[in-house]
Amino acid sequence: MKPILEPALEGVMTAPTVTDSVPLSPWRRAWRRFRAQRLGFCSLLILSTLFVLSLGAELLSNDKPLVVRYHDAWYFPLVQSYPETAFGGDFPTPADYLDPYIRDRLSSAGNWALFAPNPYAANTINYFAPSPNPAPPSRANWLGTDDRGRDVLARLLYGFRISLLFGLALTVVGCALGIVAGAIQGYFAGRIDLVGQRLIEVWSSMPELYLLLIFASMFEPSLLILLVLLSVFGWMGLADYVRAEFLRNRNLEYVLAARALGLTDWQIIWRHLLPNSLTAVIAFLPFRMSGAVLALTSFDFLGLGVPASTPSLGELLAQGKANLDAWWISLPTFAVLVGMLLLLVFIGEALRAALDPRADA
Repeated sequence: MKPILEPALEGVMTAPTVTDSVPLSPWRRAWRRFRAQRLGFCSLLILSTLFVLSLGAELLSNDKPLVVRYHDAWYFPLVQSYPETAFGGDFPTPADYLDPYIRDRLSSAGNWALFAPNPYAANTINYFAPSPNPAPPSRANWLGTDDRGRDVLARLLYGFRISLLFGLALTVVGCALGIVAGAIQGYFAGRIDLVGQRLIEVWSSMPELYLLLIFASMFEPSLLILLVLLSVFGWMGLADYVRAEFLRNRNLEYVLAARALGLTDWQIIWRHLLPNSLTAVIAFLPFRMSGAVLALTSFDFLGLGVPASTPSLGELLAQGKANLDAWWISLPTFAVLVGMLLLLVFIGEALRAALDPRADA
């Protein structure tokens, strides 16, 4: 006999799960769409891993041992400088840990030293290279040396870190200036917007390269001067996007309601308009960072960027141009630069697809 309650239960639907009943926020939906972009997500993981490794470049490539055990005493050359006499040398000068005599003393009975995988720093000159400089790749120098005897692998590692840090700093400063300028113009509009647009037109017409040449002749080239000069010119493109978003959103209902509740202009900008206008900013971050890396490389290639002693991808490319037969200088540098830019472009394309408002339509 068929149970009486069974017909009543036939039309009953299963209860929704917790994940079905709780809607995802727009940013969580965007993150889910970004993870669905496998190429961009994998590029972010690879670039993040390489960046973290480059932050510990001193642990991966250094001419000083990480730890030394000598005559029952512990030494940490990365933290403190020790004279040569501390390890049985004759002179009170800082110890050269690549000197065969010092290495023999550190490897004697009961003594040992833990070196980095690549025992060269960015400016270490290998005086014991078997070939004249620039020397081809060997067991001592995995990617060879440049025309001054410095290890190419070490300079690539340190130059990769400087390029990413400079690109990140320039992107942050440029975005901050662009967001502030665009937000003020777009929200207040009227005369403020009109005067701001005229000032931007005048400022954008300034010859950036000529100004850099003038400052390079007046001051010693440095990352700080280059960062300041590129920052004061690199915010105008982003300011246009933020200005357009603020002009579009300033008269929407939620802004009018916030103004009716008594919120100040800056509270409305910070709490309501800015979070809803950051889509274009976030989507353009990787592309702005790749442009900053290219700018640093270009200026270093021309000799207008960092000092010659600072490891730089542009300086390595200039050495490769000056030594065309030394392929081990230009090819690895070109591969690192192209790989970094490709990863940034893939991340930017994935962000653009993830933040597209038509993706959920």
